Amino acid sequence: MALDPKSQTATALHRFGLGPKPGALDSFASDPRGALIADLSRPGAGQIVNDDLMTTAEALRAAYDFRQEKKAARLARRVEEEQDRAARNDMAKAGANAVAPTPNNPPNRNDKPKQQPGVPQQIFLDEARARLDAAMNADVGFAERLTWFWSNHFCISADKGVTRPVCGSFEREAIRPHIAGKFADMLLAVEQHPAMLMYLDNAASIGPNSFAGKRRGKGLNENLAREIMELHTLGVRTGYSQADVTNFAKVITGWTYGPPRLDNARSGAFIFNERMHEPGPQHVIDRDYDQPGVAQGEAVLRRLAAHPATAQHIALKLARHFVADDPPASLVERLRKRFAETSGDLKEVSVALVTAPEVAEAPRAKLRKPNEWMVASMRATGIAPTDVRPLVNANTLLGEPLWRPPAPNGFSDMNDAWTDGLASRLDIANRFSRQIGEMIDPETVAEQSFGPLLSRDTRETLARAESRAQAVALLLMAPEFQRR
Repeated sequence: MALDPKSQTATALHRFGLGPKPGALDSFASDPRGALIADLSRPGAGQIVNDDLMTTAEALRAAYDFRQEKKAARLARRVEEEQDRAARNDMAKAGANAVAPTPNNPPNRNDKPKQQPGVPQQIFLDEARARLDAAMNADVGFAERLTWFWSNHFCISADKGVTRPVCGSFEREAIRPHIAGKFADMLLAVEQHPAMLMYLDNAASIGPNSFAGKRRGKGLNENLAREIMELHTLGVRTGYSQADVTNFAKVITGWTYGPPRLDNARSGAFIFNERMHEPGPQHVIDRDYDQPGVAQGEAVLRRLAAHPATAQHIALKLARHFVADDPPASLVERLRKRFAETSGDLKEVSVALVTAPEVAEAPRAKLRKPNEWMVASMRATGIAPTDVRPLVNANTLLGEPLWRPPAPNGFSDMNDAWTDGLASRLDIANRFSRQIGEMIDPETVAEQSFGPLLSRDTRETLARAESRAQAVALLLMAPEFQRR
């Protein structure tokens, strides 16, 4: 049965966006699909323009300087402690009985200074704040949801310490500019970004027969080559062999970045180091590549982007993320075909997704991931924290720590991965509702968020609540709010 226009709008904004803001159900009721497409068609869709945020090169340099300052401070303390011990030893040898002088105002050991985040963590928090602001300010949120999808597809992790200060700039520089562009361009931007080269250890990968390999005896690292094939393009065990992985790893030797200690134009930027690069042609998936230098790796990446297996892999992931754990085969085929016939035009694939008849008929069966749920809650109530740290901590508590996936395959898109965390969501909902419960009308929030999609059971549950705060918590935990 076809949904009425307001129900269609609510479904579209929850499934493809970040949940309706107050008034959105009425604003977009005439053409909800058009609103989604328009959100992606805006100039600079999904991008964050903020001059206060650091580029990757700036962040790496700032983090390097911070580590050097800490190292110098530790060395100074060690020297001071050694000098103090030497002075005490000299006094003991001299048979001094006097008590060593003490400061006029000795510090109270119980008065611990307030802990401030170090430079890498502060950069991380600034990026987290900018990401939250982008999500909160989005009218529709489709471009943001696509950014989050692709950022998880091409994930890196802040748990690998050197990447912490560049997780946000990686997303801003390599993902956001390409969500409505060509997949091949995003792929190249991602794989040549210093953050990815750090995370998957390619920055130090050396061709065995390269100049550096012969001198140092250090060898190949296959991590990035394997994950590009297995996760970023073709899919697991799809059309490639271990020999292809090894040969591709040789192709991208020399893909590294300028050390931040140098503090020059190349510092913190992608560079190709010929001395680390495995010389000669390489055979990768039924084709020989004999291009010189960095062009060899770029040619392989463009070939992988155009491979039929990549179209299938991306189509399935998009359908699974936005529609169902087991999406209709016809929808996957529709997206695969559109990807292939447009040479990986991600805007065209996204339009095919939101306009597909299979989507219009699909129930709202997908559980929101924790970050989506929290952002939808804040958008619905119109209240967001001034300090982003509680939100970052809540993400961690709920099992989706920001920019910290458990493995290179990112956070799961399957419902089963998130059901165990629903009890923890209740704790967050209760805390949030106690803070804001008296500031909002939960019934109005429910109506503006779901309109006709709000079930009779949920309406009655809200009406029976003993307080506004309890009603808010019940709304945030309602089935309508948990699913998209």
